[in-house]
Amino acid sequence: MNVEMWIRALKAARAGAEVSQEGLAALIKWSPSTVAAIETGRRRPTMEFAVAADQALGTGGLLAGLLREHEGDRSPSWFLPWRSFEKKAVRLRHFEPCLIPGLLQTEEYARAIFTAGGLKRGEQVEQLLALRMSRQHVLHRTEPPECVFVIDESALHRPIGGPAEMDHQLGKLLEAAELPQVNLHVLPLDVGAHVSLGGGFVIAELPGNEHVLCLDNSARGQIADYPDWVGLMQRKWESLLGEALSERASLELISKLKVTP
Repeated sequence: MNVEMWIRALKAARAGAEVSQEGLAALIKWSPSTVAAIETGRRRPTMEFAVAADQALGTGGLLAGLLREHEGDRSPSWFLPWRSFEKKAVRLRHFEPCLIPGLLQTEEYARAIFTAGGLKRGEQVEQLLALRMSRQHVLHRTEPPECVFVIDESALHRPIGGPAEMDHQLGKLLEAAELPQVNLHVLPLDVGAHVSLGGGFVIAELPGNEHVLCLDNSARGQIADYPDWVGLMQRKWESLLGEALSERASLELISKLKVTP
């Protein structure tokens, strides 16, 4: 169990709930000194503490799940804090260079990604698939975030799951674009080199104009809120959006690539 990651998750959950160390201590009836010791790594968190913190912060078992010593969590440990940010976000800006973004994927498209190469199997695939599908509820909640997606055109041509499933996936993109809170743009292939060839990213804007990043790579993602990083990724986002097709032109391109009506 990665204690450092667990501490980061606890701090993120506190920040998201706008609860101070002292406030958390009062809510769970533990001493402020104990909460401080746990958050600084001087004291190891217990399951009792994690469960109490989950209840106080409304994190739905996130902290207790991170603390479990066995495998079988519904999502990778690095990703758990991001779920809280994604749910609280008022705006999500997502660039994806290789794939359809997770919030817009069909179930079979996502399954094809998780089973590629045979590195994940059986129950692990089903757990990851259930997590990805459940995350899409953020687009349909009562007050959904404004979501802007920029997708590299190459992702529209790669037949993940086979031609029929890819056609279904393109249809889902067109359906998602009808939602008033969703704006979809395609970065055309003829752009050539651009500022984020190295990987995708998401910028989550939280209430109070706070920003958090989710940076992707082939091994795992990274959650960060360093001001310098946020500023850099915002500049990259503006560059990508400026190179992308208009929403109308993007949807026309997707419609042309879709085989079935």
